[in-house]
Amino acid sequence: MDQAQIEIQVLGSLSQISAQDWDACACPEAADGGRPMDPFTTHRFLSALEESGSVGAGTGWQPQYLTAYLDGMMIAAAPLYAKSHSQGEYIFDHNWAHAYEHAGGRYYPKLQVAVPFTPATGRRFLVRPGYEGIGQSALVQGMVQLAADNNVSTVHVTFCTEAEAEVGREIGLMHRTTQQFHWLNDSYADFDDFLAALSSRKRKTLRKERRQANDFGGTIQMFTGDELRPEHWDAFWMFYQDTGARKWGSPYLTRQFFEIAHDTMADDMALVLAERNGAYVAGALNFIGRETLFGRYWGCIEHHACLHFELCYYRAIDLAIAEGLHRVEAGAQGEHKLARGYMPTQTHSLHWVGDPGFADAIARYLEAEREAIDQEIELLTDYGPFKKVDVEEQQ
Repeated sequence: MDQAQIEIQVLGSLSQISAQDWDACACPEAADGGRPMDPFTTHRFLSALEESGSVGAGTGWQPQYLTAYLDGMMIAAAPLYAKSHSQGEYIFDHNWAHAYEHAGGRYYPKLQVAVPFTPATGRRFLVRPGYEGIGQSALVQGMVQLAADNNVSTVHVTFCTEAEAEVGREIGLMHRTTQQFHWLNDSYADFDDFLAALSSRKRKTLRKERRQANDFGGTIQMFTGDELRPEHWDAFWMFYQDTGARKWGSPYLTRQFFEIAHDTMADDMALVLAERNGAYVAGALNFIGRETLFGRYWGCIEHHACLHFELCYYRAIDLAIAEGLHRVEAGAQGEHKLARGYMPTQTHSLHWVGDPGFADAIARYLEAEREAIDQEIELLTDYGPFKKVDVEEQQ
C-alpha cells in the first residue's frame, strides 16, 4: 500500500473518536464479546481518565491522541500525551531530564505513549488487524514528526509489548528493558497445587501468612460486575487516598474516576475488601484482562499482619487460577513479591531522542543497563521460592 495515502491526525480528546473505531484498533480480539487483552487502552478506560479530570489541564498529562487513517478508515492509534513532568510513568527518566537540562537543554515538554499511572504491559501501537506493518510505521513516523515539528526533546513508549519493542528497535528507536514481578500460572488446579511447586520452607511461610491474614478478626470478600456497590468505592477511595498521599504526595486518580469506572468498567474490575466490625478496613483493586489479572491499587486504614499479602497477592492468585488466567501482574517494584511466587520478568520501552549527542549517550547507558537488568533477573530467579527443578524448567 502507498504510505502517502495515510493521513495522520492528532486529537485532543477521545470524545472526537468513536469507541467502535478506537476499540477496533485497541482490542480487536474483544469483537467476539470476550475480554480485551488488557482493559487499559480501551476507549472506556482512557475516557474515564479524561472525563474524570485525572488527565488533562493541570495534570501534566495532556492528551494528544495519535491516529492514522487510510481512505477515511482509522487503521491505527496510540495513547499519546504531552508531559510537563515525569510522574506517573514507572519507567524513570529523571536522571535523563536532569542531565539534559544541566547541559542547557529543555527536557520538558516531552511526548509519552503510555497508559497514565498504569505500569502494565500492553500494546501501545494500536492497529486494526490486517494493517500491522503500515499502521505501526505510520504511528512511529507520526510521533517523531510531531516531536520534531514542536521542538520536543524526547518521545517515550512505555510498557510496550516485547514484539513492539523488537519492531521499534528495527526502525531506529532505542530499546530499554526494566523488570517487574509477575506470577505465572503453570496450569495449577488450585492454590495448594501452586504451593506444591514451592520449596518446603517457602510453602510453610505462605501457609502461615495466609492463616495470619485470615485471622485478622473480620471477613474478606471479592466483588466484580453487578456485585460492586457505591459504598465499596467510598471505602476504597479512603484507602487509595492514604496510599497515594504516602507514595506520590497526592493521588493520581480523582474520585470521579472510580464513579465513571463503576458505570462503564464494572466487569473489568475485581475489588477485594476486608471488613471488620461492620466497616471496611483494607482493599485491593484488580483489573481483569483476557489472559492476565492486573493488580493495581491497595490501601488500608488499619494494619493487620500479612493482610496486604493476602489481598494483593494471594487472592489475586486464587482468582487467576479460578478464571484460567495465565499470569498476574502485580504492578511496579517490590522485591518482597519474589518470596510469594511472583518472579522477575522483563518489561520493555522505546525511546526517541532528538539531540544526536544526547541520543548517543542514552544509547550507551541503555546497553549497560540491559546487561545489568539481565543479571539481576538471573540472580533474583535463583532466589525464587520454587523447587530448584521447577526454576530450571522455567528458565
